Amino acid sequence: MELIVYQVDSFSKNLFEGNPAGVVVNADTLTENQMQQIAREMNNSETAFIINDKTKEYDIEVRFFTPTKEVPICGHATIAAHYVYALEKGITNGTIIQKTKAGILPVEIVSDGDDQRIVMTQAGIEYGNILLKDEKAKLLKGLGIRESDIGNELPIQIVSTGHSKVMVPIKTKATLDSIKIDPSMLTELSADIGCNGYYAFTFDSEEDGVLVSGRMFAPAIGINEDPVTGNANGPLGAYLTHYGKIEKREDGYTFEIKQGEAMNRKGYMKVHVFSNKEEVELVKISGNACVVFKTSINL
Repeated sequence: MELIVYQVDSFSKNLFEGNPAGVVVNADTLTENQMQQIAREMNNSETAFIINDKTKEYDIEVRFFTPTKEVPICGHATIAAHYVYALEKGITNGTIIQKTKAGILPVEIVSDGDDQRIVMTQAGIEYGNILLKDEKAKLLKGLGIRESDIGNELPIQIVSTGHSKVMVPIKTKATLDSIKIDPSMLTELSADIGCNGYYAFTFDSEEDGVLVSGRMFAPAIGINEDPVTGNANGPLGAYLTHYGKIEKREDGYTFEIKQGEAMNRKGYMKVHVFSNKEEVELVKISGNACVVFKTSINL
């Protein structure tokens, strides 16, 4: 069996920036154990496996693995997988329906100059627990920050659009950049709260046109820090809208984020939030990508 394998940098047009993901184009006959072994070998935060199993409900199935476990969905690996799929199939515009462990979701391929931009519809929005008292104290210790560093206009809350994250508002970019995590403390907290990711963000982006700078930590699933995270910024869009920080618009409100600077892998993502007058209804994220290399694995 010859597997076609790509390394892709998502949320960047520049090589060696953004968030790297592996993509296996023809994973149709792989076992779950083989997928896990390949993800461990690729050693990216996630590797996407495309299973070409078209049905009436969807065009392809995509499974996502960290080096240590399968996850229901992944933003940057979705961008990578569909960027590669579009290249392989010669698609410049169109919609691909993907089956994932988070549900059946559309992904749009949109022409962007001489390249393509990938637009990912995220899964259903869920607002989870707000971290208080002991949980909040453990979080602060795990991030190495003080309570005075936290923005007091927004709660520290678990939010999901398919793969939950803890939203952590930070007052300044200087504090955001200074975070040094205690992986064991955050892993212990993840077991307590049932959420593996912590998205620290600030409105102090220090860049015109960019609303938010962020950093995402998930040591409980083997990712001490992730460069640019779709499944953190999608929930962020719902959360900011829910609490009135951005406008509710039926035709969609779009803002830009940057992430990855602390890792020297800066990338940019657009977040698109569609709301009625009362609440958020739908979140999409979009970004560019570039191929680092294409190779094959013989099994």
